[in-house]
Amino acid sequence: MINLATPDIGDAERERVQAVLDSGQLADGPQVRKFETEFATHCGVSHAVATANGTTALHAALKGLGIGSGDRVLTTPFSFIASANAVRLAGAEPIFADIAPATYTLDPDSVERTIAAHDGAVDAIIAVHLYGLPADMTRLRRIADEHDIPLVEDAAQAHGAAVSGEPVGSLGDVACFSFYPTKNMTTGEGGMVVTDDPVVAGRTERFVNHGRGDEGYTDVGHNFRMTSIAAAIGLAQLECLPEYVATRREYATILTDALSATDLTTPVEPSDRRHAYNQYTVRCRDRDGLIDHLTAHDIGCGVYYPTPINEQEAYSGVTADTPEAKRAAAEVCSLPVHPALEQREIERVGEVVQTYG
Repeated sequence: MINLATPDIGDAERERVQAVLDSGQLADGPQVRKFETEFATHCGVSHAVATANGTTALHAALKGLGIGSGDRVLTTPFSFIASANAVRLAGAEPIFADIAPATYTLDPDSVERTIAAHDGAVDAIIAVHLYGLPADMTRLRRIADEHDIPLVEDAAQAHGAAVSGEPVGSLGDVACFSFYPTKNMTTGEGGMVVTDDPVVAGRTERFVNHGRGDEGYTDVGHNFRMTSIAAAIGLAQLECLPEYVATRREYATILTDALSATDLTTPVEPSDRRHAYNQYTVRCRDRDGLIDHLTAHDIGCGVYYPTPINEQEAYSGVTADTPEAKRAAAEVCSLPVHPALEQREIERVGEVVQTYG
């Protein structure tokens, strides 16, 4: 069986975890601070706040920006539901713009139309770097600046991606990462908020630790802290991240070459962006047939995401015009591309898909 995702956990992770266990500082110790520092350096920013998972990172980042009751946050309907759930958890309401069909990320033209339709009453934008491809941050940055609102990067799937040579995490006012086992690097469960804004960083840091600051409990917060065990795994994984992403990109090239003669639509990489290939996602009109074919040949695959967020029951009262997201949800299928695979296995994926279409 060729799995869709397999975390790469080795001796370095085990040794670091054992050192934490031996130290007795399991909760929020020095390994967490070290991981924050090194991850901030990786992103080219001044501050990082570790959290329990990617959803808490988004929630805490929004609170750090001061987003709350009565606010509207624009985001994509074509993402994991946490992108919108975090908005509601912060007390605000999500509104949805459509995606660009080639990249599956927010379409800046749709963003501008959606803001206009709400008479400019939008308080933040969350751009999701879906599948590891950064959104069009150049235009989205311009739009956010024109409306004097913060731009948030949901980089949960994009560790190691970049725009014009600048790493994701450094492109918005604040950025959020997930370290779930299927991501480009993992801590088991975990998240990170990164920013250059010391005020946002301070609010976020207090929020994830019960609202505690230097002068006591000055705010109301949650316990969203990362464990030292998770941070120890993250430190080892961060050292391997460049190699992981390079392998994903190499495997993506092999798949794209293998599928060039098929009817499938393969991923694009705009000239100003570096894709990190958390997922290698193709588009197929007969997706169910492709899935059945892959399954019959013991090749894992997945659909991310079969239902746009605005069509989920939890968002049944939300009105949004997102036809491109709806079409993508009916056609996308992700293939294995993770670095735990060997090249011969990636080549086999390509060969099996070739025999389908």
